Amino acid sequence: MAAWIQVRDLSFSYGGRELLESLSFQIEPGERIGLLGRNGAGKSTLMRLIAGELQPDNGAIDVAAGVRIARLAQEVPRDGDDSVQDVVLSGFSAASRGASPKSTADAADHGEDWQRLQQAEQVVSRMGLDAAARFQDLSSGMKRRVLLAKALVTQPHVLLLDEPTNHLDIDSIRWLEEFLLREGLTLVFVTHDRAFLQRLANRIIEVDRARLFDWSCDYRTFLVRKDAALEAEAKQEALFDKRLAAEEVWIRTGIKARRTRNEGRVRELERMREERRQRRSAVGNVRLQTQDTERSGHIVVQARGVSHAFDGRTVLRDVTLDIDRGDKIGIIGPNGAGKTTLIRILLGELTPDSGHVRRGSNLQVAYFDQLRAQLDEERSAAENVAGGNDSVVVDGRSRHIVGYLQDFLFSGERARTLVRYLSGGERNRLLLAKMFTKPANVLVLDEPTNDLDAETLELLEALLVEFSGTVLLVSHDREFLNNVVTGTFVFEGDGEVKPFAGGYDDWLRQRVVETAPRDARPASRPAATPQRKKLSYKEQKELEGLPQRIERLEAEQAALHEELAAPGFYQQPSAQIAAATARLQALSAELETAYERWTSLESE
Repeated sequence: MAAWIQVRDLSFSYGGRELLESLSFQIEPGERIGLLGRNGAGKSTLMRLIAGELQPDNGAIDVAAGVRIARLAQEVPRDGDDSVQDVVLSGFSAASRGASPKSTADAADHGEDWQRLQQAEQVVSRMGLDAAARFQDLSSGMKRRVLLAKALVTQPHVLLLDEPTNHLDIDSIRWLEEFLLREGLTLVFVTHDRAFLQRLANRIIEVDRARLFDWSCDYRTFLVRKDAALEAEAKQEALFDKRLAAEEVWIRTGIKARRTRNEGRVRELERMREERRQRRSAVGNVRLQTQDTERSGHIVVQARGVSHAFDGRTVLRDVTLDIDRGDKIGIIGPNGAGKTTLIRILLGELTPDSGHVRRGSNLQVAYFDQLRAQLDEERSAAENVAGGNDSVVVDGRSRHIVGYLQDFLFSGERARTLVRYLSGGERNRLLLAKMFTKPANVLVLDEPTNDLDAETLELLEALLVEFSGTVLLVSHDREFLNNVVTGTFVFEGDGEVKPFAGGYDDWLRQRVVETAPRDARPASRPAATPQRKKLSYKEQKELEGLPQRIERLEAEQAALHEELAAPGFYQQPSAQIAAATARLQALSAELETAYERWTSLESE
């Protein structure tokens, strides 16, 4: 099948730095390409080049005739008085590359205005949006959904998505996954959400040190192959350096060497020197470290019967929760449910309408704000962290601010750059740098994962797991929640917040599957004993067999993981590799279904 997009020898520089160098690849129908790379590697730039919004310095991008491309940008506009429907309709004027433009009159003559209005109404309805709402009045999450609708309204053949899950709640992310899989769209997407990446991508393209690496596999398989490739690269470079060092010794051995000097060997040495100068070593990782401080009391926060409302809408209803020292709590709920409100009440920044909150002794809180309000856009990165000083004190030791920010991958130039010119990922790293200058025994992180690359996410995970204090974490990143938290507070609707043990997947397994709509349930009677229906014989036998079935599935899953990790696994034919990875995905889905069915039957 012919490629829809062909990228040939593409190069692009920015600020005197070669961002992309001689990239060549093609995009074929049905591919779902996860575009990976460190913050600042050029992922968003590459998508803007494919969309025709930027022109390359060298090379070309050929798009097949009639192929429509649409792009969902990473940035969410802060202003604009248009209605949701107007914003969605504006997608028509922004998109179809390669199509000949038509005047409004021509469109009306051909009935296109009516057809576009119909398409806009359909996508607005499918995404649960209010067509008449003003865009500027919406939350960040709802704005993101509107912009996605704008990208989808043209029914593009190729959809470019730059951090599509940012500011979306978990239900919206899962809806988006199902929608994109169901529609069969050809995708190129950048995301920090590893669960989203694993679910969607059937090909990985990585931009690393201005070069492109192409992996025809899913994300987990890519991780295994990438580790092996990096290990091989490190060994190859070590051998090269050893050989170069030996040649340098030879060239400097004096008269004896000059008598026996081989001009070909000299030329080879010069070539090796140049190759070593041109080497692009892997970018280092962020170095994250919290500052030690005194322990808090055993009780961190106790909330009893807390209720709160905004503009007559109840966001918290009779909430009773306990947080002890060392707990790592994930707070899960839809956008607008009241997660940030709950945090502010627990921290004492907001007084509840009713109920009371007791806070423990010796609490020292460091707060990561999802709106980045703690950053002054008109000051440099260094000024934001050091307050205009040349140094910061970290763990009782004075460090120059530029050196400290290098731990967070800021060069001297970027450390002196105004915040308003920094990318989303850089702002997140800057906020982490600022937060970690403060001694704390309670870390509060409100959506810390937005825009962070995978390596920084994994390092942040490791730091939070090892942190001896208490963590409150608001996140829609399912993988991050699974890897970090020991308990979850889940917004169940109507202001109810329920505690569960474990992370996101643990919550899925524990939650009671309620079959009846809330409005159809009878009024609750606290003293009444819950009525349980009697299981049929078939259901009883199913319930008895589920533990054994789950055990078998988990054993097969573990065996497959071992098989994929074996050194010789990827030397097999591609069909066998694909079959094994497909079976692993199917096992994960079967396990989730089995756990939910077990919970459902147990509750009945």
